[in-house]
Amino acid sequence: MNKYNDASRREFLGKLTTGALGLAFSVGAGEGALSGAFQDLEDSSISSKTAPVKVVAPTGEKKLVPVMITPLKSDLKIDFDGVSRVTDFYLAAGAKGFFANCLSSEMFFMDDAERLALTQHVVKYVGNKVSVVSTGSFGNTLEEKAKNAKDIYQTGVNAVILISSHLAGKEENDDVLIANFERFFDLTRDVPLGTYECPRPYKRVISPKVLKYLVRSDRVIYHKDTCEDIGKIKAKLQVLKNSKLEFYNAHTATALASMQLGGAGMSPISANFYPEILTWLCENANEPSKSEETKWIQSEIAAMEPVISKFYPVSSKYFLFRRGLPIEVVSRSKSKIPIEQQQVLDNAYKTFLGWCDRLSIRPVRV
Repeated sequence: MNKYNDASRREFLGKLTTGALGLAFSVGAGEGALSGAFQDLEDSSISSKTAPVKVVAPTGEKKLVPVMITPLKSDLKIDFDGVSRVTDFYLAAGAKGFFANCLSSEMFFMDDAERLALTQHVVKYVGNKVSVVSTGSFGNTLEEKAKNAKDIYQTGVNAVILISSHLAGKEENDDVLIANFERFFDLTRDVPLGTYECPRPYKRVISPKVLKYLVRSDRVIYHKDTCEDIGKIKAKLQVLKNSKLEFYNAHTATALASMQLGGAGMSPISANFYPEILTWLCENANEPSKSEETKWIQSEIAAMEPVISKFYPVSSKYFLFRRGLPIEVVSRSKSKIPIEQQQVLDNAYKTFLGWCDRLSIRPVRV
């Protein structure tokens, strides 16, 4: 494994100062389409159910937790130097935690050894700066999934994340899911856990009934939500009130409302494009003097989500390369970005700079 050595890290961090951005280039074009995994993610990102909601004003820091992409080399092997540089970029943009080894990381295109190596690299590189979580529920049986969770926990993560659809079949009800959680807890003993409504292998939204059980179990400290429905989000946050289980919303269209209702923060794919914007929203979600600006930028990022979701995750690698990060614009999903979509993303980049101007945000310079 190549190391991003201290000297190169210092040099890179030295460039991560604030200031205006400007870099123009293009990458090789090619026809392509999203794989099934990322098509599911794209579809879930576009949907928006935004019923009116009564806003409360909970206290507490709201945190941006990027769902990390995995830089790859031209031969599609993991670029660990690139992982380090992207991690530095997230930190400079205000990230307060990391979700390594997730759908955005292309975990379904990795084997167990790669998922462990990727997680371990992020944990070691981040140190104690912020928390790191990682998916650990792969396997054919509950026993195999539990072993995977324990292996992931040995990397030093703060919590091991369980994909909700890994714990019960599509036709099985919540009682089966709860029973499997209980068995899983017995098999993993004291390992701190989290849940993730990942679109793969199928999307299983955790109901308030299941969430109540998880809170009572005192084993789960993290939840990444993808239900996209503010009514359901409100019901879940009521269940979580005064518990240690932190709620992170993956859906940008409901991000502001969910944080105002008590959510711990955001964890959307757009953190892999313009994390500075999301950090600003987290910091100002409950600031009365910024209410007009937060509503405006919430609307802007919600409208941009379908644009950046096309050809994801390679679209985010193109966008970050466009911003100056030295990573390859390649993905194991085999997706390539046509010239016309590159132009769309170039325009999105200009829009991002306009957002920064209006909100007086100085983008991370790379």
